[in-house]
Amino acid sequence: MSLERFLSNTVSSWMNEEGPQSDIVLSSRVRLARNLTDFRFSTLYSPEEAGQIVERVKEKMSSFPKELGELEFLPTSEIQPLEKRVLMEKHLISPNLAEDKNVGAVLLSPDEDISIMVNEEDHIRIQCLYPGLQLKQALSRANELDDWFESELDFAFDEKYGYLTTCPTNVGTGLRASVMVHLPGLVLTQQMNRIIPAINQLGLVVRGIYGEGSEALGNIFQISNQTTLGKSEVDIVEDLISVVNQIIAKELTAREALVQTSNIQLEDRVFRSLGVLEHSRIIESKEAAKCLSDVRLGIDLGMIHSLSKNILNELMILTQPGFLQQYSGGPLRPNERDIRRSSLIRERIRLDKDTCEEEES
Repeated sequence: MSLERFLSNTVSSWMNEEGPQSDIVLSSRVRLARNLTDFRFSTLYSPEEAGQIVERVKEKMSSFPKELGELEFLPTSEIQPLEKRVLMEKHLISPNLAEDKNVGAVLLSPDEDISIMVNEEDHIRIQCLYPGLQLKQALSRANELDDWFESELDFAFDEKYGYLTTCPTNVGTGLRASVMVHLPGLVLTQQMNRIIPAINQLGLVVRGIYGEGSEALGNIFQISNQTTLGKSEVDIVEDLISVVNQIIAKELTAREALVQTSNIQLEDRVFRSLGVLEHSRIIESKEAAKCLSDVRLGIDLGMIHSLSKNILNELMILTQPGFLQQYSGGPLRPNERDIRRSSLIRERIRLDKDTCEEEES
């Protein structure tokens, strides 16, 4: 296994699997933040201390049990800026770790469903990813990894406040549970502006596709917990699942309403977007994301049969700036990226159509 393997695969293996409610919930993620007792937090530690943390984790990984899986240790010092961007676009590392100049590392599983970041905002961040709505499964997997790390390393923990973290909002469980959801129905029926404040009042937060500070491209939103103190990990996850199930119900109702009241307009929107993706020679990332969202909605509603559902997942990553440049072998100017993006989309759609036709025959 090598860094090249993680960079060359557009879609992580776990993303090709079907999960519960996967027509709306693209993925579930659980992340645990942990810090070592005998080192200062990342806001205060020196480069030397950061290096010592990396070495300590690397040393412990020599005894990592096989039953928990296989992890590749990748120091960030050996990853080029463009390569970091690609890993970030695949949600394998955070924007913070991609941009940070400090000494760090990431541990990745072959299927890319496990990502453990070293010296991100916290010393260790354990992340598990699953397709569809599988937050409980992701939490169970993350807890298994956390138990092993805690048996090998001394984590900063307070009997009253729980796990101590760099940012006070993570103190307690250190848990961030989130789902990535595709909500075109609620956006097109103009309900999202009302739903987001209601979700915030429940102690949850709605963000864009890459988390805090990012934009909701292609009607894809990330919903996660804000509260980490005073509630158990199980309660946090169950509360999030309850809210997500309500959002799923509202999205399905919105889609049904669009079909009943504006079906011809909806079909026109879907097939116009498909036409743009199939025939454009220049396309910007926002337009591509909008068109991909429309096409995915058309697939979910049975309007389009010639493309697979996973095409949204793949092309949303493949068309990002970092992946485009990595795929092309070097830096590209914005206009060159737009040309390359349209070319890749056309190639991928043509390939997917050929595959679907072969399966039907």
